[in-house]
Amino acid sequence: MTANATDKTEVMTELLDQSENNLLECKVCFERYNTEKKHRPRNLPCGHVMCLECVMSLAHPRNFRLECPFCRRACKSSETSDCLPLLHLMEILSPSASQAPVAGRTVGRREDVAAPGSQVFTFNLSFGGWGTLINPTGIAACQSSSCLAVAHDGKKRIKLFSFNGNCIQQFGERGQSGNDLRYPTDVAITLDGHIVVTDSGDHSVKVFDFNGRSKMVIAESFSLPWGLDTMPQNDIIMTDAEAGALYRLSADFKKGELKGVKKLYSNLCCPRKVAVSQISGAIAVIEHLMAKGPCYGNTRLKIFNEDLQLISQVDSFGLNLVFPSKVHASAVAFSREGQVIVTDAYNQAVFCLGKPEEFPACKPLITQGLSYPLALTFTADNSLVVLDGGDHSLKIYTVS
Repeated sequence: MTANATDKTEVMTELLDQSENNLLECKVCFERYNTEKKHRPRNLPCGHVMCLECVMSLAHPRNFRLECPFCRRACKSSETSDCLPLLHLMEILSPSASQAPVAGRTVGRREDVAAPGSQVFTFNLSFGGWGTLINPTGIAACQSSSCLAVAHDGKKRIKLFSFNGNCIQQFGERGQSGNDLRYPTDVAITLDGHIVVTDSGDHSVKVFDFNGRSKMVIAESFSLPWGLDTMPQNDIIMTDAEAGALYRLSADFKKGELKGVKKLYSNLCCPRKVAVSQISGAIAVIEHLMAKGPCYGNTRLKIFNEDLQLISQVDSFGLNLVFPSKVHASAVAFSREGQVIVTDAYNQAVFCLGKPEEFPACKPLITQGLSYPLALTFTADNSLVVLDGGDHSLKIYTVS
C-alpha cells in the first residue's frame, strides 16, 4: 500500500471515529445511541437530538412537558420523533449490529416461536433493507399470484415481491400529478388483483393494476385516508384518521368505475390500521388515543361484526391487566382461525389477542428479532409476514 493510500485510510478511519463519537452518542447522558427503546435517538421540535431515556427523564410527570437542554425551547414529549438520519447512519456504520437483511436471503437462524393453538411459527426469511425499502408503511398479500405489495417512501412507491424476496414489479412515481403517489400510508390488494393505495399527500385513494397502470383515483373529500383492507365482497374498507370515520368503497376495478363511497361509522378516535376477517366479515380497527406518556399514547382495538355492531374492544390499559408491559398496537390482522393478531411497536413484538369473545387475552407470538413492527398480513399458506420499519424489511414466519 502506498503512503498516499495509507494516509487516506487513516483519514477515513479518523472521520468514522469522529462520527461515532460526535454523532452517535447522546449529548445529555453521553450513552451511545442504539435501535432499542432506551437509547433510541429522538428529534425534538427545535431540531436537537437526545436519547429516549433522557426525554423521559426530563419530561414533567404530569403534563409531560420538557425544555430542550441546549436551546431551552419547551415542547411536549409526545412531540418528539425518531431521528431517522441517525438510525440510518447506524445501519451503514454497523450493519452487523443492526442485522440489516440482505434481499432474498435468510437472516439469522431458523427459530421456533409460539403460534395460536398447537401451531408453531418458524422464522424463515427476511428481505428488503435500507435502500431496497425506505420507511415502508404498509403491506398486503395477493393470495392468487403469491406476491406481496409494499408501500414505501422510495422513488417508485409501490413494490411487488415474490415470497422468496425477489422484486418483480415497482411503480407509483413520486410527483404531483393525479396518478402519482405523494405519501402512501397503506396498501391493499383486491380479490381480482388490483392494488389500492391510500395517499395522504392529496387525501385520495388510488387504484392500479399489477403492471402499475392507473385505474382510478377516488377523491371524496377525505380528510386523512389511512388504513385499508379488502372485504369478502371485494369492496375496500378504509379508515380516515382525521375525520374519525370508517368508509366502504365499492367499484368495478377492471373497468375503473366507482360504484359508491359509504361512511359506515364515525366518532372513532384517530383510526389507522384496519383488518377484515375473510371468514366472518368482522372488522378490526386500531384507534390512537391522546398521548398519556412520554413517547407513546394509548391505543384501543375495536371489533365490529359485518353489520357494524361493536362486539368487543380492548385498550392498552385493559391489556396491561393481563400482560406486564404496556401494549401499543400498531397493526392488526385476522388469522385463518379468526383470532386477532396485533403488532406492538413499543414491545417490538407480535401478540395474539384471541377471538373477539375471548378479550382480553394477550399471548406473545414473536418477541425477538423485531425492532419496529408496523404492519402484518397472512399469506394463503398461513405464513405470517411482518413489516419491520426499524430495519426496513419484511420478515416471513411459516407454520410448522
